[in-house]
Amino acid sequence: MNKQTFIQGTMILLAAGIVNRILGFIPRILLPRIIGAEGVGLYQLGYPFFLVLVTIIAGGIPLAVAKLVAEAESAGNPERSKTVLRTSLIFAMAAGLLFTVLCILGAPLASRYILTDARVYQTFVAMSPMIAIVAVSSVYRGYFQGKQDMIPSAASSIIETIARIICVLWFSYLLLPMGIEYAAAGAMLGVVAGEIAGMAVLLLQYRRLKSREKSLAAKDQPSEGAVPRKEAFVPMLRRIMRIAIPVTGGRLVGSMSYLLESITTAQSLALAGIATAIATAQYGALQGMIIPLLLLPGALTSSLAVSLVPSLAEAQARGDMRTIHLRLHQSIRLALVTGAPFAVIMYVLAEPLCMLIYNNSEIAGMLKIMAPFALFLYVQAPLQAALQALDKPGRALINTLIGAIVKIVLILYLASNPSFGIYGAILAIIVNFVIVTLLHGYSVARTLKYRLPLLDVIKVCCGMVIMAGATTYLNNHFQFSDSQGIQFLCAAFFSTLLYLALAGITGLIDLHDIKRMPLIRKWFRG
Repeated sequence: MNKQTFIQGTMILLAAGIVNRILGFIPRILLPRIIGAEGVGLYQLGYPFFLVLVTIIAGGIPLAVAKLVAEAESAGNPERSKTVLRTSLIFAMAAGLLFTVLCILGAPLASRYILTDARVYQTFVAMSPMIAIVAVSSVYRGYFQGKQDMIPSAASSIIETIARIICVLWFSYLLLPMGIEYAAAGAMLGVVAGEIAGMAVLLLQYRRLKSREKSLAAKDQPSEGAVPRKEAFVPMLRRIMRIAIPVTGGRLVGSMSYLLESITTAQSLALAGIATAIATAQYGALQGMIIPLLLLPGALTSSLAVSLVPSLAEAQARGDMRTIHLRLHQSIRLALVTGAPFAVIMYVLAEPLCMLIYNNSEIAGMLKIMAPFALFLYVQAPLQAALQALDKPGRALINTLIGAIVKIVLILYLASNPSFGIYGAILAIIVNFVIVTLLHGYSVARTLKYRLPLLDVIKVCCGMVIMAGATTYLNNHFQFSDSQGIQFLCAAFFSTLLYLALAGITGLIDLHDIKRMPLIRKWFRG
């Protein structure tokens, strides 16, 4: 077993996340050139259905499996880990096959009457097998994460991404002569092929793990009385569902909130007297350009969240409150320290950044308003993971629901005001960031009698202010190059170095944690 520490596991998932995000740009650039905007539209039309179905089946299963396996491993009961895996696989395969059949049978109805474009039928059918595949893969990912071995999940995600890129472009090109609807279906088949490749990696890793465990068992066979009793299927399924259902509910609330946000924003902007084409362009810029920039540090925060669940569950099973507080402090500090320089750059250099990436400086105002509040978003992920790991997923669900309701109400009120327009929707989204994060923080503090690291927050804010001043000065008074892109990169680079130096001086960057990171730790040996 290649069990990693909390920091090592986080860094492994972070590396995989960064690679996947970089590779993910390839099909976004090339696919429209092969099948055109209309083909991409057909490809995207069926995708929301897939996301909803997968969320229902596997939204909370990986976290539940990771938590229960971590608790079983901590208690020295590997037989229970196997029971968790076996029970989860039976449920995932049964639910996946059921929804796959329903998806295929319902494809004509959905494509003709719900999606209003019968040409989506081929894409809808092509994506159906993916439901069962993703459901099974999610169980194995949760199992390895519960054993605190993040390498299989990272390797699987990278192989899945590479296979998906190749197959999406290849299959869509091969089927293009049959018509644009078949080309879009080919692209979806490429996604299915990528999921199969990712699942194959997980199955291979699991087979290797079983071989190692058998060899260890052969060397150290337990006595007859030491053989643990197998747990029944139904009680174990109840335990899994008790954790998975609230988590799934929270993710469905997020999905529905996003759906309602798009609907209410469009309607509110129409009430404000903004033309439909302009409103669509504004909302498209917000969700398609600004939000992705804000989520760039999300590779780290999502890695923190995944690593945090088994780590906290294991500590909770031992009754080790000191480790729970330490892991929480580490994750919150990492989220703050790494997210802060991104927020500063997006605020101070909003215009050159939008110009460099999108060749559009008009949307910089949106980014400038949202950037300072991005820190709340970065801290939200580890706080939510902590609640889920500590048997409080219902509390996380309620907090998310409260934030969603407030956001929708504010969008209806502010965005329908002509003086606010799209900025009313932006303010509502910001309020959602703040409310949900504060509610999560309060819930964690109350559950664990844990004090949030206010001193670290103050240090980060001071570092951000100093970095913002340095960034402004470097960008406005130092001429690094006539190229706006190089000028932006130089100002961002040197101000980030200053921020990192300040973080080291104030103790925000822990040398002990750096020494335990993969690759870096070998530099400190000797």
